[in-house]
Amino acid sequence: MTGSPHAQTRRPGRLWLQLLRIGLAAARTTPGTRLRFWALMAASAALALTALVLTTTSATFDGRTQRDAARGPILTSNAHQATALWKEAVDSFGTSPHSIIYIEPLASKSPPPPGLSRWPKPGEAFLSPRLAQAAEDYESLDRYGHYAGTIHTQGLRSPSERIAYVRPAHRPADPTAESWQYIKGFGQIFPMNQDIYPWTMTETAGTVAVLMAVPALALLVVATRVGSATRDRRNQLVNALGATWTHRAVINIGEAFVPVTAGILVSLIPAGLLLATDIRLPITGYIINAADLRRAWPETAAALVASLLLTLLLVVVLHRVQRSKTATRPSTFSSRLPKWRLVLCAVGVLAIALSQYAPKGVDMAIFLSGTVLMWATLPSAIAMLSVANGKRIAASGYRNGNPGRLIAGRWTVSHPGVLVRLSVVFIIGIGLISHLQVWNSRLGDSAAAAQRITQRVGDTLYTVYSSTLTSDAVKELSRNLPDGAHLLAVTTHPDDEAPRIDLTGSCPDLKSLRLPCPETAQSVTTTDPRLEELARPYGGNLTVQAANGDLPVGQVDGSLIVTTDQPGHRSEIEKAAYAAHPGINVETPGEAWVIGAQQKNQLNNWLFLFGGTGLALLLAAGLISAAAEFVRIRAGLAPLSVLTGNDRVFRAIALWYLTVPLLIATFTATFITNWHSLFFVISLREGKFSWPVLATAATSFSLAAVTIGLLAARSARRAAPSWRPEAD
Repeated sequence: MTGSPHAQTRRPGRLWLQLLRIGLAAARTTPGTRLRFWALMAASAALALTALVLTTTSATFDGRTQRDAARGPILTSNAHQATALWKEAVDSFGTSPHSIIYIEPLASKSPPPPGLSRWPKPGEAFLSPRLAQAAEDYESLDRYGHYAGTIHTQGLRSPSERIAYVRPAHRPADPTAESWQYIKGFGQIFPMNQDIYPWTMTETAGTVAVLMAVPALALLVVATRVGSATRDRRNQLVNALGATWTHRAVINIGEAFVPVTAGILVSLIPAGLLLATDIRLPITGYIINAADLRRAWPETAAALVASLLLTLLLVVVLHRVQRSKTATRPSTFSSRLPKWRLVLCAVGVLAIALSQYAPKGVDMAIFLSGTVLMWATLPSAIAMLSVANGKRIAASGYRNGNPGRLIAGRWTVSHPGVLVRLSVVFIIGIGLISHLQVWNSRLGDSAAAAQRITQRVGDTLYTVYSSTLTSDAVKELSRNLPDGAHLLAVTTHPDDEAPRIDLTGSCPDLKSLRLPCPETAQSVTTTDPRLEELARPYGGNLTVQAANGDLPVGQVDGSLIVTTDQPGHRSEIEKAAYAAHPGINVETPGEAWVIGAQQKNQLNNWLFLFGGTGLALLLAAGLISAAAEFVRIRAGLAPLSVLTGNDRVFRAIALWYLTVPLLIATFTATFITNWHSLFFVISLREGKFSWPVLATAATSFSLAAVTIGLLAARSARRAAPSWRPEAD
């Protein structure tokens, strides 16, 4: 025997180090090294960013839940046990709603709500920072009373939340009649201000997974396969020499470790920013609480480590070696795509088509499952179509003696995986753009009509409503209205055989609207656009009647309108209304519909944020895949200039091998997207499909297909003069 036992035990360790060094050396010498380095770095950073977004989502929702539980009121029906009165209302600045919490302490030593250092004094209001900023923009900082300061972050669901704590100037005389609730402190989950961010954690994580994780994985697959031909030959060689799966894995890990680690290090930049300070997300305006991320730093670190390990694992798996059961020589990868992908694509299409016949609730789940299945396998199905077309191109080139078409057709048949990687960005990109458009079109006819009403009437007509409105509150409101404002009572009769709306007011207020002043109800016709919009839901039937003295509460029935001769008095009217009666509602006609539409738009902003990021990752995958093909085409086509005596063959091969399959993918994806979007509208039960958007996307991707072919030909033509025969 030679060597000591200790030396023998060290040999396996030296072998692993040797294999690792082989991989590190291969990373510096393999063709396309620079492209693969940046591609793997970008893919690793994208996957780490997705993991960071998911951990941020989890930490943010955990923090929101904790703060919700801390600030929620504990209700009691016993007035003697109560420490405060509590009431919630909703208001808005522009089209952004916010919550108003009215509080009235009953025990001087009871702790204030979380986020407040003290109870507000009578007539004071504490506003969240974002709400205070909006109030300043609308010159309404004192709408709810004297501005006393901002609510601390620990009392807010998120730093971007809009909420106010208000104490009325006068304690309610009859809390029960005015819809106040008795509370004995704070410290339980209570559903308030829930419409600011309506998605749950599961829905948010699912959206991130679909719109970001899938494109990040696609980018990683493309980056891993850059320069794969040389790497596959090396794996076959070491496999023939007796290497096991573990040996090959160590080599591949050594080759990818540096760029993958560099990508993880890049992701530490946004992670550090999220941990250091509150970050406002672009497009959405949502502010992430850094304290939530700092509490969850172990999960964040674990997620980044997991993304590193997952990236390296996929690098190893995607460079597997196919073993032949009958041959002993090293084999190459099959040039055929598995037929089961075509079957799964057909199953996805069938699920989409049949989803409209499923019960409500289940239909959307079937539709989404079919959508994911179809888009995941459609690139392979279209690649099979391109392969069949490639056989015809090769046969045509052979018959006509055209070397460009002959070579392009045979390359198309031999490299279907390249077509899948190149076309995935075209296919999914067109679908993603069109479906985001459909989702964004869900304003609905009612909201669009409400916007037209708002534009027609402006801010010269306001509806003022409260189910607990009192006669004294109406008198105080009337006294505090600005000059040029008129107050009238409204009574509606929507269920009568002839629906109508009744207006009651003083003679000066009625005459300001060019209305008569009858002592008994009288039907009138008016050309005032404000009154026309008010009476439109009741068939235009409007009656008026003069009020003797103050407006009686019985006639008011909780609803009033305020008209102004000139616009620009909204802040004064709202201040007077909230001072007269806490929790009152003031809005212009159709404003609720406009706010609802804006809420949908804000939800769409999240889809644009995640979807735009995913689309950027897909574009990066397409560019990297195209660049990798340029490298391969440059090396493979350069000798043809010697054989053919001209360089026109480069353009023919590049256009038939790259441009034509990508145009097939674009046209097929356009047709499928048009069909799929119709079912998407059916599933949503709202929204509209836009042909101009689809046509623009299809045109853009068609131009990209032509550009890729021309650039590939140019790359090969520039490399041809410097080509020299080399041993391989």
